[in-house]
Amino acid sequence: MDLFEYATIRVVPRVERGEFINVGVVLFCKNQKFLRTRIILNPVRLAALFPATDAEVVARNLQSFENICAGIGSKSPIAVLDDSSRFRWLTARRSTIIQASEVHPGLCENAEDTLNRLFEHLVLF
Repeated sequence: MDLFEYATIRVVPRVERGEFINVGVVLFCKNQKFLRTRIILNPVRLAALFPATDAEVVARNLQSFENICAGIGSKSPIAVLDDSSRFRWLTARRSTIIQASEVHPGLCENAEDTLNRLFEHLVLF
């Protein structure tokens, strides 16, 4: 069993209100050299809960999040950092429309399976 850390990715359209919807999970497992995220944005759900939010802008920001997680993006100095540093940067506290929950630890045999299970439980339910 390997130690892993994960956080839920949230869209927080009005930071001052603290209301959000879960749109993804990012998971880091050092021993398995694993850093990945699964994200899905449901524009219908977003519009129903937060009608003034531009889903296209949110989708672009989520794509940037995914690119940094994967180490893709010549414009981002964060994307070239090692996995651990990218995970710490992605999950750092911030007051923006895309936020991560607090980081939670666990043990797993297969990080990919664990990511999929967490994504289904925390985002798709």
